[in-house]
Amino acid sequence: MPITIPADLPAHDVLAREGVMVMSDTKAIAQDIRPLQIGLLNLMPKKIQTETQFARLIGATPLQIDLTLIRMTEHQSKHTSAAHMEAFYRPFQEIKARKFDGLIITGAPIEHLPFEAVTYWDELEEVMDWTQTNVQSTFGVCWGGMAMIHHFHGVRKHLLNHKLFGCFHHEIMDPTSPYLRGFSDEFVIPVSRWTEMRQSEIDMAPGLRTLLASDETGPCLVEDPAHRALYIFNHFEYDSGTLKEEYDRDVAAGKPINVPGNYYPDDDPARTPRNRWRSHAHLLYGNWLNEIYQHTPFEIDAIGR
Repeated sequence: MPITIPADLPAHDVLAREGVMVMSDTKAIAQDIRPLQIGLLNLMPKKIQTETQFARLIGATPLQIDLTLIRMTEHQSKHTSAAHMEAFYRPFQEIKARKFDGLIITGAPIEHLPFEAVTYWDELEEVMDWTQTNVQSTFGVCWGGMAMIHHFHGVRKHLLNHKLFGCFHHEIMDPTSPYLRGFSDEFVIPVSRWTEMRQSEIDMAPGLRTLLASDETGPCLVEDPAHRALYIFNHFEYDSGTLKEEYDRDVAAGKPINVPGNYYPDDDPARTPRNRWRSHAHLLYGNWLNEIYQHTPFEIDAIGR
């Protein structure tokens, strides 16, 4: 089944060319089916790139998905045109009366700031509390996941003296988790961050369960059943060239940056990077959507009761 997005959203043509089933919102209305309502709170500066990455993953399952793009109400994007934001995004204050089967809160390039110093932190706290009454399952990604685990459990993020940057091997910590169904014993995940969450502090928070972790980069995927949430601190959603774009950007700006490890063949930036995480990215987000489908109420208004 397809993902339903506006026909003029840039992601529509990109995904159609890749073979992902997409359907215009006008055609979807004619179908007698209860699609899953998924919101994407996009905090990344490159909105179009990020919305395409997540639409690709959630549009690859047998379920029909209605995707709603959400932005913080007062925050103005500096890297995406006002016309695009006006056409495709809804401010949170306009949609908070709605119920959603799932919500993704993306990362944001503000990890050097204390949470409380972020200009839209108060509204984001409102969003996170709102998920407990209006969302069946929430997926916090990178900074978004760190914000959620801090908000609900007081777990701190810690600044690093170097950037964790590259593709790192991870291990399955709970092979019985339905979110990891189909995972191989060995796989890599792209990592790009200056902060970390510490396993010892996660272990002190009651009810949290670490599902994926790395000896090099620490905890990666954490389940929070009490808040119907998953927190992932790394980037399964990245395209093949996303780390290269970040590396080339910093090199061009003269910033100190290491070559992303275990990413280019032979660690040679002159060679084309190979994608070795795509299949597991689809597995994780497909498993998340399947769990939502299995447990969300058929009557969407019953979510949160």
